[in-house]
Amino acid sequence: MGIGASIFLIALGAIFAFAVQADLGWLNLSVVGWVLMLTGIVSLLVTLYFWNRGRRAVVATPARGNRVVTERVVPAQGQPVVQEYREVRQPGRPV
Repeated sequence: MGIGASIFLIALGAIFAFAVQADLGWLNLSVVGWVLMLTGIVSLLVTLYFWNRGRRAVVATPARGNRVVTERVVPAQGQPVVQEYREVRQPGRPV
């Protein structure tokens, strides 16, 4: 059940419990109203629980640390020279 259906059950139950003054003999509308309100509240709580369960934050593992590339690359015959570079990864920042 969704949030809308839960609120509808709560409202319908409140109408039966507090606003309707009918005597059916075999059916107590006040009890029916309280049961509908309780069902609506429980279904609303279950719906909100499942909605929030799927929205948890994803925790990423930090990088292994600073990595410095120091080896020189020897270019092939006729290829441009590849210069040395430095790569630093900070913990907590995405790669």
